[in-house]
Amino acid sequence: MSDSADDEPTMLGMDLPETPAPAASSGPYRVLARKYRPQTFAELIGQDAMVRTLGNAIARDRLAHAFLMTGVRGVGKTSTARLIAKALNCIGVDGQGGPTIDPCGVCEPCRAITEGRHIDVIEMDAASNTGVDDVREIIEAVRYAAVSARYKIYIIDEVHMLSRNAFNALLKTLEEPPPHVKFLFATTEVNKVPVTVLSRCQRFDLRRITPDMLFAHFSAILQKEGVEAEAPAIWLIANAAEGSVRDGLSILDQAIAHADLDGGGMIGAAQVRVMLGLSDRSSIANLMASILDGDSGGAIDLARAQYALGIEPVAMVRGLMDLTHAVTLAKVSRHDDPALAEADRERIGDWAQKLGFAPLNRLWQLLLKGHDEVLRANNPLEHLEMLLLRVIYAASMPDPGELAKLLESGRLPTMPLAAPAAAPGGETAALAAPVAEAAPLTESPATSLTIAQIHQLLESSGNHRLAVQVHDHVRVIDLAPGELVFAADPALSAAFPRDLGDALFAATGSRWHVRAGEGDARPSLGEVRAATAADNDARIRELPVVKAALAAFPDASLEDPADNRHKSNA
Repeated sequence: MSDSADDEPTMLGMDLPETPAPAASSGPYRVLARKYRPQTFAELIGQDAMVRTLGNAIARDRLAHAFLMTGVRGVGKTSTARLIAKALNCIGVDGQGGPTIDPCGVCEPCRAITEGRHIDVIEMDAASNTGVDDVREIIEAVRYAAVSARYKIYIIDEVHMLSRNAFNALLKTLEEPPPHVKFLFATTEVNKVPVTVLSRCQRFDLRRITPDMLFAHFSAILQKEGVEAEAPAIWLIANAAEGSVRDGLSILDQAIAHADLDGGGMIGAAQVRVMLGLSDRSSIANLMASILDGDSGGAIDLARAQYALGIEPVAMVRGLMDLTHAVTLAKVSRHDDPALAEADRERIGDWAQKLGFAPLNRLWQLLLKGHDEVLRANNPLEHLEMLLLRVIYAASMPDPGELAKLLESGRLPTMPLAAPAAAPGGETAALAAPVAEAAPLTESPATSLTIAQIHQLLESSGNHRLAVQVHDHVRVIDLAPGELVFAADPALSAAFPRDLGDALFAATGSRWHVRAGEGDARPSLGEVRAATAADNDARIRELPVVKAALAAFPDASLEDPADNRHKSNA
């Protein structure tokens, strides 16, 4: 009788179905971020300057006793620390090697460090070991030589989490450690590390990984994993990673799961957008077109349709900001987004030709301010709709520089009562030419102005004498477009009506009939100001603190800073 398990089915006379054997599994699934952690400096992407510095230091035997790696999350700080530990303790395949920038990866120290079991390479998480007692253990242990390695290495992750007392306790050991000890620190918030610690370390600032590097890296990983993906989908993941390899690999893991479930094995750009909660580019482009065309109703409908699909209002604002940024860069030939379709590129290029820098900057500022409002809003959709209306209607307003030019040339902007409409031929008139909405006043027989506006107009055009007379002595009986009737005043000369009419014609381009008349007249601007000041003075004097101050200082008086400025200007 055989003891072999393979003979057992035959002995029992069982006919087993011919099914393929399950694929061998090396253990539980490991996420891509762990599976593809760099094991050599050659696999560490985007940090060539640091690798070159370390290589030169090792070749010249000028190794620092403490290294500090800083950078944003997921760029390889802890991985770099482990690679340095391997580089310093590698003994080569033959067991006779020394420190090298290219550790072999097969000797016992290299394998033990990779697997996290080397007795002389101690990793500590400062977030959970923050006190003096934890640092005291390190101080006591550094006195003893390494058990089996060339160097005893302490890797302290998120070192900025150590308490102030813990840092102070470590200072002396960090400045003069035994020759067999190396410290490797990693942190995302280097500004929280005391300067006294920074001055004792050789610092390496790990850079963000560029989207093109991430695209190439993710493409190679997908090929190894046997997963197909559309190029725009990989670009979306690379951009969403924001320079972090770990974040990008986590998103890639999720995208592969999406593809396995409903993508037919292919990672598509549309699926990635839905997964990341990003608004569809074409929908955002249509929303931008509605804004530029002044179509307020269409913009509201598009925003509501996107919201119904699950797109957050703040994501729509970010999409509009990204598109505005893309159009602005396209104007200076610096926009290059490989994830864009050809149709979207043409659309951005067309907007870049039609829109000027001033309206684009105005649009950016409006969206930037609105982004914070929508982000903090209790009802984000309502705030988004109000933001869209604000952007559309503000688009037709001239900026202060344009307004000053209009005043100098005798043209005043007339504000539209409705949203600006699209120009003939589909051109975007709202932002492309905001001044075009400001019609010259010569085209109308007269322009309706208030007495305060007339005063400001005279001041801005340099007629200060007339401006003072209008402010102090003109009591309006009737003010209609092109006609001003005022109460006679001894301070006004007989030539005042003619002079004011000529000044208004020069400033507005419209003929004005200015004359003295009879009837009930409203107070002048100066009288209104004086009455307001007197009322304010009385109210202020009734305040308890003011009463007490005046009682203590009988010679004190109340003065209006605005009056002082007015006197100094005069």
